[in-house]
Amino acid sequence: MKKYVLLLSTLFIISCHTKEQVDLIVSNANIYTVDEDFSKATGIAIKDGKFVEVGDTDEINKKYTAQNSFDAQGKTIVPGLIDAHCHFYGLGQNQQVVDLVGTESYEEVMERVVAFQKERPSNFIRGRGWDQNDWEVKEFPTKDKLDELFPDTPVALERVDGHAYLVNQKALDMAGITAETKTEGGEIVKENGKITGVLVDNPMGLIDQVIPKASLAQNIQALKDAEAISLDYGLTTVNDAGLPREIVELIDSLQQAGELSIRVYAMISNYPENLDYFLEKGIIKTNQLNVRSVKVYGDGALGSRGAALRDHYSDKPGHFGAMVTPVDQIEALAHRIAETDYQMNTHAIGDSANIVVLRAYEKALKGRTDRRWKVEHAQVISPSDFNYFEKGIIPSVQPTHATSDMYWAEDRLGKERIKGAYAYKDLLNKAGLVALGTDFPVEQVNPFLTFYAAVARQDVAQYPEGGFQMENALSREETLKGMTIWAAYSNFEEEEKGSIEAGKFADFVVLSDDIMTIPSEDIPNITAEHVFLGGVQKK
Repeated sequence: MKKYVLLLSTLFIISCHTKEQVDLIVSNANIYTVDEDFSKATGIAIKDGKFVEVGDTDEINKKYTAQNSFDAQGKTIVPGLIDAHCHFYGLGQNQQVVDLVGTESYEEVMERVVAFQKERPSNFIRGRGWDQNDWEVKEFPTKDKLDELFPDTPVALERVDGHAYLVNQKALDMAGITAETKTEGGEIVKENGKITGVLVDNPMGLIDQVIPKASLAQNIQALKDAEAISLDYGLTTVNDAGLPREIVELIDSLQQAGELSIRVYAMISNYPENLDYFLEKGIIKTNQLNVRSVKVYGDGALGSRGAALRDHYSDKPGHFGAMVTPVDQIEALAHRIAETDYQMNTHAIGDSANIVVLRAYEKALKGRTDRRWKVEHAQVISPSDFNYFEKGIIPSVQPTHATSDMYWAEDRLGKERIKGAYAYKDLLNKAGLVALGTDFPVEQVNPFLTFYAAVARQDVAQYPEGGFQMENALSREETLKGMTIWAAYSNFEEEEKGSIEAGKFADFVVLSDDIMTIPSEDIPNITAEHVFLGGVQKK
């Protein structure tokens, strides 16, 4: 009997000290979990791609054992970062065209185009990234120099915001564009009755029709290039704001084959064929892909004066911008999408475009709950219109737009209207959350610039002193939530990502510095030293 009791006691002791086997233990970390209490932890246990337990390192080590371990050595860990509005596929495409970002003059644009064509000759030259607001002469360029340099080769150079082209005569001829061409929802810019070569918003589609279609190999490379860049910055989920069916299906196939690992929230572009296919098919959801929203363009961009304003531009009397999608079409779309499980995510920059979208949402969503429709950018809002965001509509905003535009935005809008622009704190106070992104490649991919712009409202040279409209700065906690759990919520994914909690995907980033405590001027220098996606180290 004594032997039997002793045996039971021994088995009980052994069982009490048997540790659960997991795949990875992370220890000695400074973890911001971004859970409901914004609590902190020092250790994590991970199994089958998900967090098993989050807590104290010593307690984790007592309960679990793993063949793989990661000693964070006191470094800061945050949930995998989510870019709530970007152009992931577009970023990859940009790696295959002339990079015009940061050019300080039209002459520099031409130099880069000539050098690129010499190095990588093409039958149709493409580039992206010019911004006349960065030049000494802040006027739209003309095609004269392009015609001189490339009389027989079509050229299309996209403005940094994606809302204007500069094209040469060869491209115009191929597209059949003349001074008599009629367009709506944009502008064929002319001087003295002659086409300058600048096309704003909808007329760009005429050029798109003659640009050679990318090959399958080029598209695959574009997606892989974009993934490599995004993961390097700690982005584990990207919301691509507008994709055709073929690219959505390509992303899915690459993910299923293990050739693409980043998680993608895909907004389908507002094309008839996309709507007919996806709205009928319904939500498409895997662990890596979520297709449940339609991206609609309300108006154009402020930098190219395509944003639709209620009153004329302060620096261009008589000009109001334009709706890219007519008001009646936005209303019809809202009602059609409301009958499905899809979101409607609409680009709205100007105050006129924003109120059109907000009214359409309110009318279409009457009697419906938890739809989480988004206004992408929500950039210029009239004072009385902020109240619409109290009704479950989510503002999806990009803080670096404020610090990129602040040098000239007041010239466009005037002293009074600028007060309702880039008003992230006001939007947060009304909506209860903001989803934060970059709009890359319009802005840089770097999410730490997003964080810095949100909390400091300055450029990297600490201009302006004291920050730009600091009444609309976000706190660091609000900003981190906007880049993680609030962005996940906006995607209907808050139960699977956005915080470091048991049961969620083990997506997390090890930072070079403590983003919550270092001086604000040092935030742009933070790097993602290690990136884990589903518990697997990607960097």
